[in-house]
Parts: sequence; C-alpha cells; structure tokens
Amino acid sequence: MAKVLGVGGVFYKAQDLEALRAWYHTVLGVEFHDWGGALFTPDAMAAHPGSGTVFSPFKAETDYFAPSTREFMINFAVDDLDGMLARCKEHGVEPVKTFPDEANGRFAHIIDPAGVKIELWEPKPMA
Repeated sequence: MAKVLGVGGVFYKAQDLEALRAWYHTVLGVEFHDWGGALFTPDAMAAHPGSGTVFSPFKAETDYFAPSTREFMINFAVDDLDGMLARCKEHGVEPVKTFPDEANGRFAHIIDPAGVKIELWEPKPMA
C-alpha cells in the first residue's frame, strides 16, 4: 500500500524573498542553491541520534506559535543550540522563548522576518 515517506519540503510565500533567504543564510547558516531553495539531506539528521522529522497538527486555538500569528511554524534540528543562539545574537536575533532541557532535547524559539516562528531543536541522543 502507498504511504508517506517523510516531509519532502516546507514552502511558503514571502513579501521579500531575497531578504528572507539572506536572513536564513546569515542568521541560521542555511545554504541556498541557484534554483532558490535549500536541501537538507537525511544523512545530516541520521548523524545525530534522537533526531527525526515530526508532523504534528495543532488545535486551531493553540497559543504555542505565539507571538507569531501565522498558521504554522518550522522546527529546525540543530547540532548545537547554544552555538546557534550565539550566532542568532550576533545578528540581532533574540529568542522569544527558551525551554529547560526536556526528554526530547533542548528547544528555543525565534521569529523570522516573515513572522514565522522557528523552533530550534537540539535533539537529545537516544539512550
């Protein structure tokens, strides 16, 4: 039987596409290709035990995405949350929320220039 293999991409509209790409490149280190997008290969995630891709709809009335008013957020797995937050700070981006260590790892939230909440996740290695 046919089934979904995983998330194939995240796509959304932006008012200033070039500025948004520049922000993701500068602040989060995302490398964009000439065709306009970035490609994250499975081997990068596989090198960090405990990581994976989550698909999880939320209730319409959730406030988890606040202060963003967008209907979605993006979670990026990172190899070093403290290092990523330091990189963000160098570019004037402060977390809107940080979390104590959790069973699944460490988390922090930032907002991109398009108003999308970005959840940065350092996966906890599997025991």
